[in-house]
Amino acid sequence: MKTYLRIKDGKLLPDADGGEVILYEKPTLEELLELETVHEIDEHDLRSATDRDEIGRLECQEKCVIIILKVPKNYSAADNLLFKVLSIGLFIFKDKLIIITAEHVSLFECKESNNSSTKTIPDVLIRIIHSAIAHFISHLKVINMISEDIETKLNQSVDNKYFLNMFTLEKSLVYFLNAINDNSTVLDKLKVSAAKIGFSHDNIETLDDIIIDNKQCQSLANTYTNILSGLMDARGSVVGNNLNVMMKNLNALVIAIALPTFFTGIGGMSEMTGMCAAIGVNPVLGYIIFFVSMVLFGSAVFISIRKFDKLWR
Repeated sequence: MKTYLRIKDGKLLPDADGGEVILYEKPTLEELLELETVHEIDEHDLRSATDRDEIGRLECQEKCVIIILKVPKNYSAADNLLFKVLSIGLFIFKDKLIIITAEHVSLFECKESNNSSTKTIPDVLIRIIHSAIAHFISHLKVINMISEDIETKLNQSVDNKYFLNMFTLEKSLVYFLNAINDNSTVLDKLKVSAAKIGFSHDNIETLDDIIIDNKQCQSLANTYTNILSGLMDARGSVVGNNLNVMMKNLNALVIAIALPTFFTGIGGMSEMTGMCAAIGVNPVLGYIIFFVSMVLFGSAVFISIRKFDKLWR
């Protein structure tokens, strides 16, 4: 889908008649052909813009500057705690900016960026980069919150579901860290090529702030990755320990049931009836007394095993 955006009164507004910014979301074959013929964008660069595994880069060509930027994908419940990363292509010409994305992504929703005035194409570029970094930071905070919640559940459960969720989050952090590192390289090259792109003094100052924000985002991703990776073994030990405790309790219960069963197996129905008749006790009452005594005996065995286990800890 193609959308025209025009820079007007310090804002970026949709305009059906055309604009300095052209956004292609999920471009069709006809739109891809238009990009190749009308805008003269190379087929390889078009594939790079829609390939989520493409490495972030900046290339200065004769007709335009190409930026492959990494952005977080909008999360949905179908992703099952896997936070994915997408690539977007930014093709900067002298009089226009073409943006190509394989899916719908939030490009202009950064609060800080929207408060700034947008007057030129470099301003739009700054907004997009700032928005991408802000979304990475917000997604990292969400991942950390989910990780803490799963950790609490994991300490109280032996279910593999929570353990697999932790692996999924760890995989997401690896994707995020690689994407942020790619963006860091792009930002460094962008600063070097600032004059060629047409950055003003204010744009360069804002770019410096964005580079600092990206480094903080990179540090945050590194911290979460190291913490999650370092604690996976410990959490695995917790799951194993929970399973051992459950097995010990189960064994104690089995022993507590097996010992009374041994005594009930010595005497059958006829022996018990004969014994009650010999001592002049009603057989029904005798069976009740025997049942209660076996329950008390089994309970005493279970409690004794638990206390013996605590002495050895």
